Amino acid sequence: MAILDFGGVKENVITREEFPLSKAREILKDETIAVIGYGVQGPGQAQNLRDNGFNVIVGQRNPGSSWDKAVADGWKPGETLFGIEEALEKATIIMYLLSDAAQIQIWPTVKKYLTAGKALYFSHGFGITYKERTGIIPPADVDVFLDAPKGSGTSLRRLFLEGKGLNSSYAVFQDATGRAKDRCLAVGIGIGSGYLFETTFQKEVYSDLTGERGVLMGALAGVMEAQYNTLRSHGHSPSEAFNETVEELTESLIKLVGENGMDWMYANCSTTAQRGALDWKDKFRDAVTPVFKDLYAKVATGEEAQRSIDTNSQPDYREKLEEELAAIRNSEMWQAGKTVRSLRPGK
Repeated sequence: MAILDFGGVKENVITREEFPLSKAREILKDETIAVIGYGVQGPGQAQNLRDNGFNVIVGQRNPGSSWDKAVADGWKPGETLFGIEEALEKATIIMYLLSDAAQIQIWPTVKKYLTAGKALYFSHGFGITYKERTGIIPPADVDVFLDAPKGSGTSLRRLFLEGKGLNSSYAVFQDATGRAKDRCLAVGIGIGSGYLFETTFQKEVYSDLTGERGVLMGALAGVMEAQYNTLRSHGHSPSEAFNETVEELTESLIKLVGENGMDWMYANCSTTAQRGALDWKDKFRDAVTPVFKDLYAKVATGEEAQRSIDTNSQPDYREKLEEELAAIRNSEMWQAGKTVRSLRPGK
Protein backbone atom coordinates (compact mmCIF):
# COMPACT_ATOMS: atom_id res chain seq x y z
CA MET A 1 0.00 0.00 0.00
CA ALA A 2 1.42 3.37 -1.04
CA ILE A 3 1.12 6.44 1.17
CA LEU A 4 0.36 9.82 -0.39
CA ASP A 5 1.10 13.00 1.56
CA PHE A 6 -1.29 15.86 0.83
CA GLY A 7 0.48 18.64 2.70
CA GLY A 8 0.55 16.70 5.96
CA VAL A 9 -2.67 14.75 5.37
CA LYS A 10 -1.62 11.19 4.63
CA GLU A 11 -3.73 8.80 2.58
CA ASN A 12 -3.29 5.14 1.75
CA VAL A 13 -3.77 4.20 -1.90
CA ILE A 14 -3.42 1.04 -3.95
CA THR A 15 -1.30 1.29 -7.10
CA ARG A 16 -0.71 -1.09 -9.99
CA GLU A 17 2.89 -1.54 -8.89
CA GLU A 18 2.02 -3.08 -5.53
CA PHE A 19 -1.16 -4.78 -6.78
CA PRO A 20 -0.27 -5.89 -10.32
CA LEU A 21 -2.68 -7.34 -12.81
CA SER A 22 -1.13 -10.79 -12.32
CA LYS A 23 -2.11 -10.69 -8.63
CA ALA A 24 -5.64 -9.62 -9.49
CA ARG A 25 -5.98 -12.50 -11.97
CA GLU A 26 -4.75 -14.99 -9.38
CA ILE A 27 -7.27 -13.79 -6.79
CA LEU A 28 -10.18 -14.01 -9.25
CA LYS A 29 -9.06 -17.07 -11.24
CA ASP A 30 -12.01 -19.18 -10.06
CA GLU A 31 -14.61 -16.41 -10.21
CA THR A 32 -17.29 -15.73 -12.79
CA ILE A 33 -17.94 -12.00 -12.97
CA ALA A 34 -21.37 -11.00 -14.29
CA VAL A 35 -21.88 -7.41 -15.39
CA ILE A 36 -25.57 -6.66 -14.95
CA GLY A 37 -26.51 -3.66 -17.06
CA TYR A 38 -24.82 -2.38 -20.19
CA GLY A 39 -25.54 1.33 -20.11
CA VAL A 40 -23.14 3.93 -18.65
CA GLN A 41 -20.46 2.03 -16.69
CA GLY A 42 -21.18 -1.50 -17.89
CA PRO A 43 -19.52 -1.43 -21.33
CA GLY A 44 -16.24 0.09 -20.17
CA GLN A 45 -15.83 -2.08 -17.09
CA ALA A 46 -16.90 -5.29 -18.84
CA GLN A 47 -14.65 -4.82 -21.86
CA ASN A 48 -11.64 -3.83 -19.75
CA LEU A 49 -12.08 -6.92 -17.57
CA ARG A 50 -12.38 -9.10 -20.66
CA ASP A 51 -9.30 -7.59 -22.28
CA ASN A 52 -7.38 -8.03 -19.02
CA GLY A 53 -8.08 -11.78 -19.05
CA PHE A 54 -10.85 -12.22 -16.49
CA ASN A 55 -13.81 -14.59 -16.77
CA VAL A 56 -16.58 -12.07 -17.37
CA ILE A 57 -20.09 -12.34 -18.77
CA VAL A 58 -22.82 -9.77 -19.38
CA GLY A 59 -26.45 -9.97 -18.25
CA GLN A 60 -28.90 -7.79 -20.13
CA ARG A 61 -32.52 -7.74 -21.19
CA ASN A 62 -33.24 -9.02 -24.69
CA PRO A 63 -34.45 -7.52 -26.94
CA GLY A 64 -33.17 -4.01 -26.38
CA SER A 65 -30.64 -1.45 -27.53
CA SER A 66 -28.20 -2.33 -24.75
CA TRP A 67 -28.31 -6.01 -25.77
CA ASP A 68 -27.57 -4.96 -29.35
CA LYS A 69 -24.70 -2.78 -28.16
CA ALA A 70 -23.24 -5.69 -26.19
CA VAL A 71 -23.38 -7.90 -29.29
CA ALA A 72 -21.68 -5.15 -31.31
CA ASP A 73 -18.94 -5.03 -28.65
CA GLY A 74 -18.20 -8.72 -29.15
CA TRP A 75 -20.26 -10.40 -26.43
CA LYS A 76 -21.66 -13.67 -27.76
CA PRO A 77 -25.24 -14.71 -26.89
CA GLY A 78 -25.26 -18.01 -25.06
CA GLU A 79 -21.50 -17.85 -24.39
CA THR A 80 -20.67 -14.52 -22.75
CA LEU A 81 -24.00 -12.69 -23.09
CA PHE A 82 -27.12 -13.89 -21.27
CA GLY A 83 -30.46 -12.75 -19.95
CA ILE A 84 -30.23 -11.15 -16.52
CA GLU A 85 -31.39 -14.13 -14.46
CA GLU A 86 -29.15 -16.63 -16.25
CA ALA A 87 -26.14 -14.36 -15.72
CA LEU A 88 -27.05 -13.91 -12.05
CA GLU A 89 -27.19 -17.67 -11.58
CA LYS A 90 -23.78 -18.22 -13.21
CA ALA A 91 -22.04 -15.39 -11.34
CA THR A 92 -19.88 -15.55 -8.24
CA ILE A 93 -19.37 -11.77 -8.40
CA ILE A 94 -22.42 -9.75 -9.45
CA MET A 95 -21.46 -6.32 -10.77
CA TYR A 96 -24.65 -4.31 -10.25
CA LEU A 97 -24.22 -1.55 -12.85
CA LEU A 98 -27.80 -0.69 -13.70
CA SER A 99 -29.07 2.84 -13.07
CA ASP A 100 -30.09 3.57 -9.48
CA ALA A 101 -33.77 3.44 -10.42
CA ALA A 102 -33.35 0.15 -12.28
CA GLN A 103 -31.42 -1.34 -9.35
CA ILE A 104 -34.42 -0.68 -7.12
CA GLN A 105 -36.78 -2.18 -9.68
CA ILE A 106 -35.03 -5.54 -10.17
CA TRP A 107 -33.57 -5.94 -6.67
CA PRO A 108 -36.03 -8.73 -5.69
CA THR A 109 -34.76 -10.74 -8.67
CA VAL A 110 -31.09 -10.12 -7.89
CA LYS A 111 -31.51 -10.99 -4.23
CA LYS A 112 -32.77 -14.48 -5.13
CA TYR A 113 -29.38 -15.31 -6.64
CA LEU A 114 -27.22 -13.89 -3.84
CA THR A 115 -26.33 -17.21 -2.29
CA ALA A 116 -23.72 -17.61 0.44
CA GLY A 117 -20.19 -16.67 -0.56
CA LYS A 118 -21.11 -14.64 -3.62
CA ALA A 119 -20.14 -10.98 -3.93
CA LEU A 120 -22.30 -7.98 -4.79
CA TYR A 121 -20.39 -5.16 -6.48
CA PHE A 122 -21.40 -1.54 -7.03
CA SER A 123 -19.80 1.47 -8.66
CA HIS A 124 -21.92 3.90 -6.67
CA GLY A 125 -22.87 3.99 -2.99
CA PHE A 126 -26.45 5.10 -3.68
CA GLY A 127 -28.38 1.84 -3.29
CA ILE A 128 -26.70 0.81 -0.02
CA THR A 129 -26.37 4.24 1.63
CA TYR A 130 -30.03 5.08 1.07
CA LYS A 131 -31.21 1.50 1.67
CA GLU A 132 -34.24 2.67 3.68
CA ARG A 133 -35.40 4.41 0.50
CA THR A 134 -34.19 1.86 -2.08
CA GLY A 135 -34.92 -1.39 -0.23
CA ILE A 136 -31.50 -2.77 -1.30
CA ILE A 137 -30.43 -4.73 1.78
CA PRO A 138 -28.02 -7.60 0.92
CA PRO A 139 -28.04 -10.93 2.77
CA ALA A 140 -25.49 -11.18 5.58
CA ASP A 141 -23.57 -14.08 3.99
CA VAL A 142 -22.33 -12.27 0.85
CA ASP A 143 -19.50 -9.80 0.30
CA VAL A 144 -20.52 -6.27 -0.63
CA PHE A 145 -18.02 -3.77 -2.03
CA LEU A 146 -17.56 -1.05 -4.62
CA ASP A 147 -15.05 0.32 -7.06
CA ALA A 148 -16.13 3.73 -8.36
CA PRO A 149 -14.20 5.12 -11.35
CA LYS A 150 -13.92 8.90 -11.18
CA GLY A 151 -15.37 9.46 -14.61
CA SER A 152 -17.72 8.01 -17.19
CA GLY A 153 -17.52 4.48 -18.49
CA THR A 154 -16.62 5.96 -21.87
CA SER A 155 -13.59 7.69 -20.34
CA LEU A 156 -12.62 4.51 -18.47
CA ARG A 157 -12.58 2.56 -21.72
CA ARG A 158 -10.84 5.29 -23.73
CA LEU A 159 -8.02 5.69 -21.20
CA PHE A 160 -7.62 1.91 -20.97
CA LEU A 161 -7.15 1.67 -24.72
CA GLU A 162 -4.57 4.46 -24.48
CA GLY A 163 -2.62 2.46 -21.89
CA LYS A 164 -3.65 4.81 -19.07
CA GLY A 165 -6.07 4.52 -16.17
CA LEU A 166 -8.92 6.37 -14.51
CA ASN A 167 -8.56 6.65 -10.72
CA SER A 168 -11.23 4.89 -8.65
CA SER A 169 -12.36 4.85 -5.06
CA TYR A 170 -12.99 1.55 -3.29
CA ALA A 171 -14.96 0.52 -0.22
CA VAL A 172 -15.95 -2.69 1.55
CA PHE A 173 -19.41 -2.58 3.10
CA GLN A 174 -19.69 -6.21 4.14
CA ASP A 175 -17.03 -8.91 4.43
CA ALA A 176 -18.74 -12.29 4.76
CA THR A 177 -15.97 -14.46 3.30
CA GLY A 178 -12.84 -12.82 4.67
CA ARG A 179 -11.82 -12.12 1.06
CA ALA A 180 -13.96 -9.07 0.32
CA LYS A 181 -11.09 -6.57 0.23
CA ASP A 182 -8.95 -8.75 -2.03
CA ARG A 183 -11.88 -9.30 -4.37
CA CYS A 184 -12.65 -5.59 -4.35
CA LEU A 185 -9.08 -4.51 -5.16
CA ALA A 186 -8.67 -7.22 -7.80
CA VAL A 187 -11.78 -6.07 -9.65
CA GLY A 188 -10.65 -2.46 -9.26
CA ILE A 189 -7.35 -3.25 -10.96
CA GLY A 190 -9.13 -5.41 -13.53
CA ILE A 191 -11.45 -2.62 -14.70
CA GLY A 192 -8.42 -0.45 -15.46
CA SER A 193 -8.13 1.87 -12.45
CA GLY A 194 -5.08 4.13 -12.38
CA TYR A 195 -4.92 3.85 -8.60
CA LEU A 196 -7.50 3.08 -5.91
CA PHE A 197 -8.20 5.25 -2.86
CA GLU A 198 -10.23 4.11 0.11
CA THR A 199 -13.63 5.52 1.01
CA THR A 200 -16.97 4.33 2.40
CA PHE A 201 -20.25 3.78 0.58
CA GLN A 202 -21.66 6.87 2.30
CA LYS A 203 -18.71 9.13 1.50
CA GLU A 204 -18.67 7.92 -2.10
CA VAL A 205 -22.30 8.83 -2.72
CA TYR A 206 -22.12 12.12 -0.82
CA SER A 207 -19.06 13.27 -2.79
CA ASP A 208 -20.42 11.89 -6.07
CA LEU A 209 -23.83 13.55 -5.86
CA THR A 210 -22.24 16.83 -4.74
CA GLY A 211 -19.68 16.69 -7.56
CA GLU A 212 -22.22 15.90 -10.26
CA ARG A 213 -24.56 18.66 -9.20
CA GLY A 214 -21.63 20.97 -8.51
CA VAL A 215 -18.35 21.57 -10.34
CA LEU A 216 -18.49 18.59 -12.69
CA MET A 217 -21.87 19.23 -14.28
CA GLY A 218 -24.48 21.51 -12.71
CA ALA A 219 -22.24 24.39 -11.64
CA LEU A 220 -20.12 24.17 -14.79
CA ALA A 221 -23.17 24.39 -17.05
CA GLY A 222 -24.71 27.19 -15.00
CA VAL A 223 -21.54 29.32 -14.89
CA MET A 224 -21.04 28.86 -18.64
CA GLU A 225 -24.60 29.99 -19.34
CA ALA A 226 -24.21 33.02 -17.07
CA GLN A 227 -21.03 34.22 -18.79
CA TYR A 228 -22.30 33.49 -22.31
CA ASN A 229 -25.57 35.33 -21.69
CA THR A 230 -23.74 38.31 -20.16
CA LEU A 231 -21.46 38.63 -23.18
CA ARG A 232 -24.36 38.31 -25.60
CA SER A 233 -26.40 40.92 -23.73
CA HIS A 234 -23.55 43.38 -24.28
CA GLY A 235 -23.47 42.82 -28.03
CA HIS A 236 -20.78 40.14 -28.40
CA SER A 237 -21.40 37.70 -31.24
CA PRO A 238 -22.36 34.04 -30.56
CA SER A 239 -18.97 32.94 -31.90
CA GLU A 240 -17.05 35.31 -29.65
CA ALA A 241 -19.17 34.52 -26.58
CA PHE A 242 -18.85 30.76 -27.08
CA ASN A 243 -15.13 30.80 -27.79
CA GLU A 244 -14.38 32.90 -24.72
CA THR A 245 -16.70 30.85 -22.50
CA VAL A 246 -16.32 27.24 -23.61
CA GLU A 247 -13.90 26.62 -26.45
CA GLU A 248 -10.86 28.19 -24.79
CA LEU A 249 -11.62 26.28 -21.60
CA THR A 250 -12.16 22.84 -23.13
CA GLU A 251 -9.57 23.00 -25.88
CA SER A 252 -6.77 24.73 -24.00
CA LEU A 253 -6.92 25.85 -20.39
CA ILE A 254 -8.52 22.85 -18.64
CA LYS A 255 -5.93 20.60 -20.29
CA LEU A 256 -3.18 22.69 -18.67
CA VAL A 257 -4.93 22.31 -15.31
CA GLY A 258 -5.05 18.55 -15.78
CA GLU A 259 -1.41 18.48 -16.79
CA ASN A 260 0.13 20.31 -13.83
CA GLY A 261 -2.48 22.17 -11.78
CA MET A 262 -4.21 25.54 -11.63
CA ASP A 263 -1.01 27.48 -10.93
CA TRP A 264 0.55 25.93 -14.04
CA MET A 265 -2.40 27.05 -16.14
CA TYR A 266 -2.14 30.57 -14.69
CA ALA A 267 1.60 30.64 -15.35
CA ASN A 268 0.98 29.87 -19.02
CA CYS A 269 -1.42 32.79 -19.49
CA SER A 270 -0.77 36.51 -19.87
CA THR A 271 0.02 38.58 -16.80
CA THR A 272 -3.24 40.46 -17.37
CA ALA A 273 -5.18 37.18 -17.29
CA GLN A 274 -3.29 36.06 -14.19
CA ARG A 275 -4.08 39.27 -12.30
CA GLY A 276 -7.75 39.12 -13.21
CA ALA A 277 -8.05 35.46 -12.26
CA LEU A 278 -6.41 35.97 -8.88
CA ASP A 279 -8.49 39.06 -8.12
CA TRP A 280 -11.82 37.40 -9.00
CA LYS A 281 -11.24 33.82 -7.80
CA ASP A 282 -12.20 34.52 -4.19
CA LYS A 283 -15.29 36.47 -5.21
CA PHE A 284 -16.62 33.49 -7.13
CA ARG A 285 -15.68 31.12 -4.30
CA ASP A 286 -17.49 33.22 -1.71
CA ALA A 287 -20.53 33.65 -3.96
CA VAL A 288 -21.06 29.91 -4.54
CA THR A 289 -20.02 28.54 -1.13
CA PRO A 290 -23.57 28.96 0.27
CA VAL A 291 -24.93 27.04 -2.73
CA PHE A 292 -22.52 24.17 -2.10
CA LYS A 293 -23.41 24.07 1.60
CA ASP A 294 -27.08 23.85 0.69
CA LEU A 295 -26.33 21.17 -1.89
CA TYR A 296 -24.29 19.01 0.50
CA ALA A 297 -26.98 19.29 3.18
CA LYS A 298 -29.64 18.07 0.75
CA VAL A 299 -27.41 15.15 -0.27
CA ALA A 300 -26.74 14.20 3.36
CA THR A 301 -30.42 14.26 4.35
CA GLY A 302 -31.37 12.07 1.39
CA GLU A 303 -33.50 14.78 -0.23
CA GLU A 304 -31.48 14.65 -3.46
CA ALA A 305 -31.61 10.86 -3.48
CA GLN A 306 -35.38 10.83 -3.08
CA ARG A 307 -35.81 13.34 -5.89
CA SER A 308 -33.75 11.09 -8.15
CA ILE A 309 -35.72 8.01 -7.14
CA ASP A 310 -39.09 9.72 -7.65
CA THR A 311 -38.15 11.33 -10.96
CA ASN A 312 -36.23 8.49 -12.56
CA SER A 313 -38.86 5.87 -11.73
CA GLN A 314 -41.65 7.67 -13.61
CA PRO A 315 -42.88 5.77 -16.70
CA ASP A 316 -42.37 8.84 -18.90
CA TYR A 317 -38.95 9.66 -17.44
CA ARG A 318 -37.05 9.13 -20.69
CA GLU A 319 -39.40 11.37 -22.66
CA LYS A 320 -39.16 14.18 -20.09
CA LEU A 321 -35.39 13.81 -19.91
CA GLU A 322 -35.10 14.13 -23.66
CA GLU A 323 -37.19 17.32 -23.56
CA GLU A 324 -34.83 18.83 -20.97
CA LEU A 325 -31.72 17.78 -22.88
CA ALA A 326 -33.21 19.07 -26.14
CA ALA A 327 -33.73 22.48 -24.55
CA ILE A 328 -30.00 22.63 -23.78
CA ARG A 329 -29.01 21.23 -27.16
CA ASN A 330 -31.21 23.68 -29.06
CA SER A 331 -30.20 26.77 -27.07
CA GLU A 332 -28.23 29.42 -28.93
CA MET A 333 -25.13 28.77 -26.83
CA TRP A 334 -24.85 25.07 -27.67
CA GLN A 335 -25.95 25.54 -31.27
CA ALA A 336 -23.07 28.04 -31.50
CA GLY A 337 -20.88 25.33 -30.00
CA LYS A 338 -21.95 22.84 -32.65
CA THR A 339 -20.92 25.30 -35.35
CA VAL A 340 -17.62 26.16 -33.66
CA ARG A 341 -16.70 22.48 -33.25
CA SER A 342 -17.41 21.84 -36.92
CA LEU A 343 -14.81 24.48 -37.83
CA ARG A 344 -12.00 22.91 -35.83
CA PRO A 345 -9.10 21.83 -38.08
CA GLY A 346 -9.38 18.18 -39.04
CA LYS A 347 -13.17 18.08 -38.77
